[in-house]
Amino acid sequence: MSQKNKFRIMNHNELGKWGEVFAADYLLKKGYKILERNWFFAKAEIDIIAQKGEILIICEVKTRNSDFFGDPQDFVTPSKIKLLVKAANEYIVSNDLDLEARFDIIAVLKNKNREKLEHFEDAFYHF
Repeated sequence: MSQKNKFRIMNHNELGKWGEVFAADYLLKKGYKILERNWFFAKAEIDIIAQKGEILIICEVKTRNSDFFGDPQDFVTPSKIKLLVKAANEYIVSNDLDLEARFDIIAVLKNKNREKLEHFEDAFYHF
């Protein structure tokens, strides 16, 4: 096999799905319970909904193959945050949960040279 074909380049969707699995595995190893993956409400998708103790964690996973244009976490926009908060509220209400909610970002860099994960707890606050 040639060096060129040794590492298959993932397309954007494959890379994103890989990052979500990588992030979920990380959370499980850290003692989190995964409640939902890819939960949709209206136009919003929550990548991972987890629980640790009495805290509900709404987790946005951002995966990139390079940080050339910025760190993955920098791509969580104010409009995305607004959608996540709206979806999290719906999840809490529809499941009649009485838990504190926290919004985390898991930033993943993956390319042929490295796999790096950073977990930002309380990455932003809801209003």
